[in-house]
Amino acid sequence: MILAVLASLLLATRAISRAFVFPVRKVATMATPADFTVHALVARDGVPVRALELPGPAGSRVLVDFHNNRETAESRVGLARELRSRGLGVLLVEYRGYGGSGGEPTEEGLYLDAEAALDMLSRRGVDADRIVLCGTSLGTGVAAEMARRGRGARLVLVSPYTSLPDLVVDRVPFLPARALMPDHFDTLAKSSAIRVPTVIIHGDDDEIVPIGMGEQLARAIPAARLVRVSGGHHGDLFAREGDRLLAEIARLGS
Repeated sequence: MILAVLASLLLATRAISRAFVFPVRKVATMATPADFTVHALVARDGVPVRALELPGPAGSRVLVDFHNNRETAESRVGLARELRSRGLGVLLVEYRGYGGSGGEPTEEGLYLDAEAALDMLSRRGVDADRIVLCGTSLGTGVAAEMARRGRGARLVLVSPYTSLPDLVVDRVPFLPARALMPDHFDTLAKSSAIRVPTVIIHGDDDEIVPIGMGEQLARAIPAARLVRVSGGHHGDLFAREGDRLLAEIARLGS
């Protein structure tokens, strides 16, 4: 009886954790601009997912973007246009459960969604050596895992955490986060296996993910360097220093 109660409590806690990490019901769906191509994809487990594409010049690198947990792919169209103006093609990956994609989000599910988008590019002849993987906040865990799997030649991490349990423990030190959270996105544990040139962008006043985590990843990933945004918070880095940050990304993708 006691074991059954404990198991129920653990399941409930994990469900609450997942609802916090993936607040899909609080994220508004947005219209897709006419200048983007919408790709209807199917992940390996059969879940239908979407991706939005803004092609770049022939032969250019393609930046594959993984958004934050309170965004959709459409939230990133302005950034995509800025990057295309700097010579990159852009593919905005939508996660399952978000923005018209099917299913419910999980860590492994998001990896399958990312693989579906990257497999589509591969079928079109866009190999890993032409791909820049880019993630923001939650999406840094997805981008880092794809880099670990050898799916890109460059990596951009914007406001990255070392792992989601580390982020929780930073706020609530006594909580056994690794046991309670089903989704870890443990980028720090994978860091030594990420061998591509990497730019880490982090604000030094980030109120959600402390810059110390970005600094730690910059030390742990062999070919990484940190771009610090003075006074930058979690969601205003491009508003503060957009030209500099876009130039850093374009330079990495050149």
